Amino acid sequence: MRGTVSRKGWVLFAVMCLVWGIPYLFIKVAVEQVSVPVVVFARTGIGALILLPLAIRSARRGGGELDVLRRHWRPLVAFAALEIIIPWGLLSEAERKLPSSLAGLLIAAVPIISVVTARLTGGTERLSPRRWAGLVIGLAGVAVLAAPDLSGGSAVAVVEVLLVALGYATAPLIAARKLADVPALPMTAVCLSLGALVWLPPAIVTWPHQVPSGRALGALVALGVICTAFAFIVFLALIREAGTSRAMVFTYVNPAVAVAAGVAFLSEPFTVTIAASFALILAGSLLATWTARSPAGPAVAAGPAVAAGPAVPADSAVPADSAVPAGPADPVPVSRRRPPRLRSRSSDPASPAR
Repeated sequence: MRGTVSRKGWVLFAVMCLVWGIPYLFIKVAVEQVSVPVVVFARTGIGALILLPLAIRSARRGGGELDVLRRHWRPLVAFAALEIIIPWGLLSEAERKLPSSLAGLLIAAVPIISVVTARLTGGTERLSPRRWAGLVIGLAGVAVLAAPDLSGGSAVAVVEVLLVALGYATAPLIAARKLADVPALPMTAVCLSLGALVWLPPAIVTWPHQVPSGRALGALVALGVICTAFAFIVFLALIREAGTSRAMVFTYVNPAVAVAAGVAFLSEPFTVTIAASFALILAGSLLATWTARSPAGPAVAAGPAVAAGPAVPADSAVPADSAVPAGPADPVPVSRRRPPRLRSRSSDPASPAR
């Protein structure tokens, strides 16, 4: 990113590192007092309430955007399921047993998984020896990290987080291949609305009998406002300022933010194993998503996106072979005078966070 991003871009980059690195902390705080359905419903519902008015205004200006949404309803539902509805439920359930820092580090495997899923689903980009080495190193880091917890209930929780990573790695493929014509903001607002509708019935059934503490309520509000709605708005601004691939680099920093937040605010342990596994996963991700230089300019490694974030999220990844129509050609800095019109986003983590 050096030499190609403005000061504003760096500020937006720092904000994204934070807002999609802390959802794990807020989820951990919330699930201590409220059920998983309530956590996911609150996050999706608050995010939808904030983004829907913006999406409606955007649709009125653009014209025809609602028709585009209707024409793509099947992949839109699939994207929402894999990026938000299922992953956010699994992640919240897993954090009832796992430290937030461990969950954040396991999600860091998304770019590694995305390379594999892209290849298995028809991707044509060649995997060089460097990228194969990255896959092996990254998966070794996941194994080192998960091995101590593969016992009792923790094993189930680890599998749940890895399924979240699989969803975050697969959803961008649907977005890039099936939703390229769908405007990003309405798409995200609709996905969050679908998530809220799906989780509303179980949230009503498991609604707390007593008002949760201010700490838990604050965590729920922060998840919806900061880690979802605000994060997505900042994410779009970062894409306009720096380009898609450069914007996605922040996701390599998210796991470190998740670990730091867990250690600082929840007194979670920071061990040599965690440090070593993070180094392996980060190195593996960078190598696995590495793209060779082209005549047009230096290529930039693609990274994870949404989420615990769209809709994105914290949490998701853009496979190296996925075309992202939303942004400019990656090696070329974005012109400030003629910003591109964003068409679709293919990344949280959720995700919005990932």
